[in-house]
Amino acid sequence: MDRFFKISERKSTVGNEVIGGLTTFLAMAYIIAVNPLMMSIAGIPFDAALTSTCFGAAIMTIAMGIFANRPLALASGMGINAIVAYSLCGATALGVDWRVAMAVIFLEGVLILVLVLCGLRKAIMDAIPVNVRRAIGIGIGLFVAFIGLKGGGIIVGNEATILTLGDLTSAQCIVALVAIALAVVLETLKVKGALLISIVVSTIVGIPLGVTVMPTEMGFGLDFSAFAAPFQIDPQSNTVAILQVVTTPALLMFVFSLLMSDFFDTMGTVMGVADRADFVDKDGNVEDIQPILMVDSAAAALGGFFGASSITTYAESTAGAVAGARTGLSNVVIGVLFAVFAFFAPVVGMVSAPATCGALVVVGYLMMTGVGEIDWTSMDSAFPAFITIMGIPLTYSITDGIGFGFVSYVVIKVAQGKIGEIRPLMWVATVAFFLMFVFA
Repeated sequence: MDRFFKISERKSTVGNEVIGGLTTFLAMAYIIAVNPLMMSIAGIPFDAALTSTCFGAAIMTIAMGIFANRPLALASGMGINAIVAYSLCGATALGVDWRVAMAVIFLEGVLILVLVLCGLRKAIMDAIPVNVRRAIGIGIGLFVAFIGLKGGGIIVGNEATILTLGDLTSAQCIVALVAIALAVVLETLKVKGALLISIVVSTIVGIPLGVTVMPTEMGFGLDFSAFAAPFQIDPQSNTVAILQVVTTPALLMFVFSLLMSDFFDTMGTVMGVADRADFVDKDGNVEDIQPILMVDSAAAALGGFFGASSITTYAESTAGAVAGARTGLSNVVIGVLFAVFAFFAPVVGMVSAPATCGALVVVGYLMMTGVGEIDWTSMDSAFPAFITIMGIPLTYSITDGIGFGFVSYVVIKVAQGKIGEIRPLMWVATVAFFLMFVFA
């Protein structure tokens, strides 16, 4: 096992990998409860969506561990599942059947896999300027911290100021503040498993405060009826779902839009996690990126096939990397837990967003350390980095933030008359972003 996963070679231990896997799992376990609810809005039976969510995450997370040997966990993506529920399905959206929506996801994943096999996805990553690469990881750090603060109720929406401070005396905020205090103090004292401890203790603290919801039942029956969704019959058109997609221009536009989102979300997430898990070189290049991209692309297609929405790499993987995960062994731990909790989802539901707040905030802090490596003295390289860092959390989208950075970089270089410094694939990516911003 040590030789297969290169545990000693990467200066890790089995204990570190287990703790890292547990930390990542708890940080992203909310998806077990959230995704089936979102998919049920789209029309998928809840038990079927739960089964698909858990087994899809389990299979692809373990696949990433075995084939890429990197601590990158995967599960159904938040954002894309919302697009499925509210933009593709439902009376207020296009109103397509959920099987057709899954066919859109499936086709998008297949196209991304083709791009990876052709080498285009890696080539675009290599074409990104160094400062923008560094900025992506920093922006994701702020994004992750923002997710934590928002989930903990410390930051709330406000019509007048957009965002404002939440009620710090509320039960939700108290649990979040305990989580932050524990995570910061334990991390400062270099306690092994600091983030995991903060999540578990905060979950316990939330019980008497009513934030942690105790399970009323311990299991669900497995339901595989959503599997092979793209190849099931669409009851609205009485044709195979995927045929409905390839013959409908509006649905093909959704395929393109989701492809852009998946393409660059993963790119940003991998760069962010790689920086914390020590598999990025001094130029910001991710080591052994090809197998990572292949597994992630296959996961998008598999998510559509399973009826789980697009399965993608999770930014919360940074929590496990900070906790010590360096190899794919942590993925095996995560994958096994996802499979087990297909039967015990209510137990995972006990881990509330406020309980994970501390772990995510500390991860955000740690990912900010790369800000000093950006050359801020030259606006032509610094401004694209700045707009990327700002854009990711403020638009609540890794893809949009990266798009802002790409477009601004190209515009500045053109204005300077330095067109020759723009790599061809940066032009391709920038044009694609421009089309996405205009038409999506």
